Amino acid sequence: MNQAYIVAAARTAGGKKGGKLSGWHPADLAAQVLDALVARSGADPEMIDDVIMGCVMQVGEQAMNVARNAVLASKLPQSVPGTSIDRQCGSSQQALHFAAQAVMSGTSDVVIAAGVETMTRVPLGLSASLAQKSGFGHYMSPAMQARYPGVQFSQFSGAEMMVDKFGLNKDALDRYALGSHQRAAAATREGAFAAEIVPVAIRLADGSCSEQLHDADEGIRPDASLEGIAAVKLLAEGGRITAATASQICDGASGLMVVSERGLKMLGAKPMARIHHLSLLGHDPVIMLEAPIPATLRALDKAGMSIDDIDLFEVNEAFAPVPLAWLQVTGADPARLNASGGAIALGHPLGASGTKLMTTLVHALRRTGKRYGLQTMCEGGGMANVTIVERL
Repeated sequence: MNQAYIVAAARTAGGKKGGKLSGWHPADLAAQVLDALVARSGADPEMIDDVIMGCVMQVGEQAMNVARNAVLASKLPQSVPGTSIDRQCGSSQQALHFAAQAVMSGTSDVVIAAGVETMTRVPLGLSASLAQKSGFGHYMSPAMQARYPGVQFSQFSGAEMMVDKFGLNKDALDRYALGSHQRAAAATREGAFAAEIVPVAIRLADGSCSEQLHDADEGIRPDASLEGIAAVKLLAEGGRITAATASQICDGASGLMVVSERGLKMLGAKPMARIHHLSLLGHDPVIMLEAPIPATLRALDKAGMSIDDIDLFEVNEAFAPVPLAWLQVTGADPARLNASGGAIALGHPLGASGTKLMTTLVHALRRTGKRYGLQTMCEGGGMANVTIVERL
């Protein structure tokens, strides 16, 4: 079987809700990343076989196949096709899997896997709520309701279930959140993100623009304190999750160029990493957020590896109990997990987070000289993708 290689990896810096990226149309923002990947790889744009793009809220400005729209907004020729993927928060990680499978099968040689979500302009839940309010029904079918009677699938209640199931307490969640901000602030100070970020012009929601470039993640709080985090209001009465221990609403785009061995020769490029393993797993849709744990264990078994064989981990910080429970069960070294911070500090731009995390992981492996990295994330519906890469 052919190998799949990553030859370029880039992302925008995260933008806060109503912040420095809020004036960008999603297709135009994603186009900035597509153009950057072509420039960084040195690829002839005509060589690109497909653009596969994750996006969760495919409505409004993100409707009508945002991947193709991003191609048409970019410098790529109109001969390059595009398709949009929704595997909830794992959408662009799935885009990476589809891109890798395309080149491994021999049907493609150069594919871009990417993701975009502008949560300021297309809010969380809009694709379901807008249709329901307009009289076009609800996504839960009668058969689903019969199988899960009385259940309202919710990531927020799932997060509280995770806290209960794994015996976590609010102090542990708060301390984890503080660590995310501290690691992200340190990584920014040390220039750890410089090679992966595509600087883009600042555009605000009111239409104003600036000649300044947005090149640093906007949600990081370098002055965060445990006392401040602990004082944030609970999301639900009697719960333990707060906005401070959940991922930040974020605007952003990210992407990877994935090629076959033939594609490497065509480009004359040196690979950054090789896809070593990819798999996914469905799990309990009610607790919803637990899937990365069995998915990781299964992936390691299928790859013939142990947890100690992995040098760096990216486990999406949708909520603090997710990485904490993952650490508890896997026994991974906490120092290897989200070493440059995670979504609690850096933001979680839904459909863009998969290739965003992989961009950070690949660059971190190269910067530190480490060999193997593993990425996983919880996804709506109780699913998880797992990707293991080897630095080359």
